[in-house]
Amino acid sequence: MKIMVAVKRVVDYAVKIRIKPDKSGVETQNVKMSMNPFCEIALEEALKIKESGLAKEVVAVTMGPSNCVDTLRTGLAMGADRGIHVEAARDLVPLSVAKVLKKLVEVENPGLLILGKQAIDDDCNQTGQMIAALLGWPQGTFASKVVLDKEKQVATVDREVDGGLETLCLDLPAVITTDLRLNQPRYATLPNIMKAKSKPIKRYTPEELNVEIKSGLEVVQVTEPPKRKAGVILSSVDELIDKLKNEAHVI
Repeated sequence: MKIMVAVKRVVDYAVKIRIKPDKSGVETQNVKMSMNPFCEIALEEALKIKESGLAKEVVAVTMGPSNCVDTLRTGLAMGADRGIHVEAARDLVPLSVAKVLKKLVEVENPGLLILGKQAIDDDCNQTGQMIAALLGWPQGTFASKVVLDKEKQVATVDREVDGGLETLCLDLPAVITTDLRLNQPRYATLPNIMKAKSKPIKRYTPEELNVEIKSGLEVVQVTEPPKRKAGVILSSVDELIDKLKNEAHVI
């Protein structure tokens, strides 16, 4: 079985976000970029499945400008067998990503498609559900545990919901999106980083895949949240009650 994993290049989670002066978006020039943490978890799960003997190949896929190849190389250094880069000059909305993934699935014919549940830059949490709908495949979102049965061709997925855990049994091929508690991603070792430089990366354009890239969204303005006011020390309970009643208006 072949597993396809989608990975995304985002601003590193440890970087303090800065808004562009024209408030059109987030500043990305001269900012450290890395693989989306949820995508790292998705890739780690695919590699664990391969190492258990239930899959023969892991293919990492990314979309975006040419510098997204760096993120793809990170995935190859972690252990993916080969990569696919779909070159796109503009930012892609989840529906466009899902349409591109659908075409790549038709080309590669994987038995399992794994994605992070969301990207930390836009927090959309939409792509996995959209690609499952476009393909007509069963989906297990927010997965905290994945067990494959190769003979029965099913995947058992524990997913986190508000009330606790829900267990789903999915017929393969299927789409799975990963949550934080699924696993702990590995670090790429120096020998594997060197090996990744020689692993193949196939390049496509949306036009070659017959996908029209367009967006029905317009960003009007991006602003920082209001700065938090400094706290005050009160001398008595009566003063606290007075402020809650007359200033905060919560009682």
